[in-house]
Amino acid sequence: MSAPFVTAPTLGGIAHGFFGRRGGVSAGDLASLNCGLGSGDDPALIAENRRRVANAMLPGATVTGLYQVHGARCVIVDANSDLAERPEADAMATRVPDILLGILTADCVPVLFADREAGVVGAAHAGWKGAIAGITDSTLDAMESLGARRPNIAAAIGPCIGRASYEVDEGFVQRFLDHDPANERFFAAAKPDHAMFDIAAYVAARLAAAGVTRIAIGGQDTYAESEHYFSYRRACHKGENTYGRQLSVIGLSGG
Repeated sequence: MSAPFVTAPTLGGIAHGFFGRRGGVSAGDLASLNCGLGSGDDPALIAENRRRVANAMLPGATVTGLYQVHGARCVIVDANSDLAERPEADAMATRVPDILLGILTADCVPVLFADREAGVVGAAHAGWKGAIAGITDSTLDAMESLGARRPNIAAAIGPCIGRASYEVDEGFVQRFLDHDPANERFFAAAKPDHAMFDIAAYVAARLAAAGVTRIAIGGQDTYAESEHYFSYRRACHKGENTYGRQLSVIGLSGG
């Protein structure tokens, strides 16, 4: 069984994919394409799932990743990087071919970036903490340090929790209003003292404010689409002991 993935029109010509939960070998609550190293799954199954992702995208390429901490640090992956190291960060950028930058999510926002002309790509994990802290800005800065030009950088926002599924309390809303009162537009009315948050729209607005003019939003809701995506919040609501993570990847072909 092949591992299905979705792509974005803004990243045409660059190897990239937002994978879901189908097409892998894991079982139970983690079925089937669980790629999360911290999920408690059998490491051999995770390795096979990640191999399937790589083969579907850039056969022979190495998938590298991070120990994601909901921060705003972006690391540069170069020819001397230890691709198995998993540094504490939430974004990566590279100009080295045959490396797949991999971001794990289970409701948070995966963001893939590319400057085709410069041959520079990036990938970011934008949970709400990292998003408000500026993880996408850090990724753009890192890409520019590798030769990318901001007007040429395209971005794609992948499957994440949708506004209809993301209920937050007043304290959460206030954090965003304190950061910028204009953030009120990303919240919709809900039950008393709560709101529904559109995190994909927020991330897109941060990208636009930073000068990115080509932005695609996939629109998939990881919480609602249980057959297709893992969801941390859904697993919590169902009382499951663990949850899977889907992998989003981007890389440059050396061929």
